[in-house]
Amino acid sequence: MATGFESPVSREDVRERYAAAALKVLGKQGGGGCCGPSAADGCCGSSAAQVDGPIGELYSDAERAEVPSAALEASLGCGNPLMVAELGEGETVLDLGSGGGIDVLLSARRVGPSGKAYGLDMTDEMLDLARRNAAEAGAGNVEFLRGHIEDIPLPAGSVDVVISNCVINLSTDKPAVFASMFGVLKPGGRIGVSDVVADDGLSPRERAERGDWVGCIAGALSFSEYARGLTAAGFVDVEITPTHEAAPGMHSAIVRARKPRG
Repeated sequence: MATGFESPVSREDVRERYAAAALKVLGKQGGGGCCGPSAADGCCGSSAAQVDGPIGELYSDAERAEVPSAALEASLGCGNPLMVAELGEGETVLDLGSGGGIDVLLSARRVGPSGKAYGLDMTDEMLDLARRNAAEAGAGNVEFLRGHIEDIPLPAGSVDVVISNCVINLSTDKPAVFASMFGVLKPGGRIGVSDVVADDGLSPRERAERGDWVGCIAGALSFSEYARGLTAAGFVDVEITPTHEAAPGMHSAIVRARKPRG
């Protein structure tokens, strides 16, 4: 049986698309991304072309007021992982595929001066944009790292919470992502992820027919594949809850899981 882990598109394809999205926000050239104008609106909600950002409607007015406008404009995700991450004062949080930095900046406020918020991205243009946004926001407890979500450049057992917003589905090696998340989490640490997930009955080919891989649809795992992948990596208490339909049989979903304390 197909696992859904196979990728028809290279990592470079994804990087180029997101670099173009960052350059557009920076006032240069290009466009696109998971929820840019060329992607189906359903991936990230019904207002992908709004001035206040592709997924602005997924953040509250108070949250949008906390971050620079450029962070909102570069938001290319499919949800709001902070709604499920339940961050606490003093915690260390890591955002995989941090893009323009919106979730990192919001996380930094919630963990406070005694906490730390990391953002990890492989795209230099997005990192440049995120660091500018952090400077504008005056965020002193954030750090943006260059690297790949399959091989997180942080010490083992150093993170309390891993979040991600419609990025894991883009990976060409999802088992490596799950293993890398598990490795950097402290015992008892948790994940709170927004992602795109397919109905169990859809084959990888059928998922590909429903949207562009870089547009965050075709690379999605099924509900069962996602749960099995997290469990195989060592996670427990896995919960995957759909929030809205992105395309027929494809759903934006919130994913929760925990690393055992033992």
